[in-house]
Amino acid sequence: MGKADFLSPKAIGNRIKAKGLQKLRWYCQMCQKQCRDENGFKCHCMSESHQRQLLLASENPYQFLNYFSEEFKSDFLELLRRRFGTKRVHNNIVYNEYISHREHVHMNSTQWETLTDFTKWLGREGYCKVDETPKGWYVQYIDRDPETIRRQEELERKKKQDLDDEERSAKFIEEQVRRGQEGKEPEEEPVFTELKRMNEDEKVAFNLDIALAGPSKTSTTLGPSALKAAASAKRKEPSHSRDSKDKKKKSALDEIIEMEEQKKKSVRSDNWIQANIVVKVITKRLGEKYYKKKAVIREVQNKYTAVVKMVDSGDKLKLDQSHLETVIPAPGKRVLIVNGQYKDTEAILEGINEHKFSATLTLDSGRMKGKTVEGIAYEDFSKLA
Repeated sequence: MGKADFLSPKAIGNRIKAKGLQKLRWYCQMCQKQCRDENGFKCHCMSESHQRQLLLASENPYQFLNYFSEEFKSDFLELLRRRFGTKRVHNNIVYNEYISHREHVHMNSTQWETLTDFTKWLGREGYCKVDETPKGWYVQYIDRDPETIRRQEELERKKKQDLDDEERSAKFIEEQVRRGQEGKEPEEEPVFTELKRMNEDEKVAFNLDIALAGPSKTSTTLGPSALKAAASAKRKEPSHSRDSKDKKKKSALDEIIEMEEQKKKSVRSDNWIQANIVVKVITKRLGEKYYKKKAVIREVQNKYTAVVKMVDSGDKLKLDQSHLETVIPAPGKRVLIVNGQYKDTEAILEGINEHKFSATLTLDSGRMKGKTVEGIAYEDFSKLA
């Protein structure tokens, strides 16, 4: 009997049965053929093509075993890295998602007999952190990507720099307090004595220090009006000294504020990607189709990841900021400053200095609108979409 027609009910039924995943024991990895039942698998094992593949594998069995094991390991780890990252997850969840792909490498063709053996091997080789619980084995991917390690080192370096800045600020404040205490003279406590008149005819005499008359001390006989003036002068002196102390405190506070502002100006952020700016793809991992092509950032995720839309094809991609670079438009176009002192400020490109790899911008938003700044590096601004 001939083969059924492509549109015949029998052929359509066969294709429906072939859809989806079949039983693992009826799959031949050498021939990459999935059989639907035991009889079909038996017929396949007796076929001439299968026998030729077995003869080919018998010449160097370890070569094929190592090849399938390496493919299974790399695909499994790639799924674990992309799907779950460095999260702790049950190994069976990852495996079920892995085998949902129809063309996956089956475990019966690798050096591991069970998923538990493979999980233990990942832990011994240092690819993952594994631990056994009453619910089963859990795996956690160890990311050794150079870009990830570099980013973590930069974050640790930034944290350390912030701590050093805080320590310097605390030491500066302590120094200001110490200097203020050293410059302050201790006040002498007044000594009160009883007023005694030795003679009834003798007039009362006061010895006063009058700041307006000079540092010399004068002993004079004062009337009632002079006594009132002297008392009012004495009352004014403490308020004058208090004002001078407040000025000293204000000057120290101003110095701290200025230091904090300079610190904000000097610190640069690690992440520069912003929404609604034009960037250029500089990675070759995606192929020549996207290399050196322009795209618009639609969304920023986790500070360092951008969802971009290609200008030419309209495709949407999810890329790390290390795979992107800023785009410099023609003079007169609007740009967005993405790093440095004027971050998140819109501006207009006035000119480019090719020797210093910088540009001159006129700020077009914020409190400094209209100000012209020079020396803005190429990587600190990008064209607005």
